[in-house]
Amino acid sequence: MGKLYFARHGQTVWNAENKICGATDIALTALGHEQADELGRLVAAGDYGIDEILYSPLIRAAETARHVHEITGIPMRVEERLREQNFGKWESTQRGSAEFRAALAQFVNHNGDGESMMQLAQRIYNLLDELRTQSRDKTYLLVAHNGIARIVQSYFYDMTNEEFAFFGIGNCQVLEYEW
Repeated sequence: MGKLYFARHGQTVWNAENKICGATDIALTALGHEQADELGRLVAAGDYGIDEILYSPLIRAAETARHVHEITGIPMRVEERLREQNFGKWESTQRGSAEFRAALAQFVNHNGDGESMMQLAQRIYNLLDELRTQSRDKTYLLVAHNGIARIVQSYFYDMTNEEFAFFGIGNCQVLEYEW
């Protein structure tokens, strides 16, 4: 039976400034590149058995995946569905604001011209269903974003609405799941 690993991209300038990146294409900082190298070394040294890296097309995730690929030699390919949620009017605003925290719990809201949490969940759940049923014996590393991590976590574990809305992981942190 296969496994699924999930890693968030390395640090970006907006991460360091506590701003919401969302679908905005923000590059890694020098620290973000170092974190991605460390992630690659961790995967290379561990017993992960990863067959393929799937990554978001946004530069911060693509660069993180590239670092892991260069260190490990694991094949990689872009997966459009791993693109971070478009947070609409919240893009580039402060992450910790009370208004944004309240918006995270509004799962059907498009936040202006953005993507609802339900739309995001649909595309990620579709991808996970596909990987689970078509490639059950393969092990994947998904390299994507904090919002995607929230959806992946909810696919595998029951969560309250509040747990879901405020779930997050650190830059280049790795989570493990079993099909």
